[in-house]
Amino acid sequence: MTTLFTVLLVITSTLLIVLVLLHKGRGGGLSDMFGGGVSSSLGGSSVAERNLDRFTVGIGVIWFACVIALGLLLAYQN
Repeated sequence: MTTLFTVLLVITSTLLIVLVLLHKGRGGGLSDMFGGGVSSSLGGSSVAERNLDRFTVGIGVIWFACVIALGLLLAYQN
């Protein structure tokens, strides 16, 4: 069971990294350093951006549940 949660944690961690990097820069941070602050958005986020936000939150919840589950499994694995 621990192996399953470990593999799931690695997969969700990799997905979170990719999804966060796919997000559009909002300015005022490291994205300005690499030219992300040059473009301006014309009001609101697109449907694709909202779906990317939802997917990122969903993967983050799965990642958090895996961390908690692994912590509980390892704590009670005497």
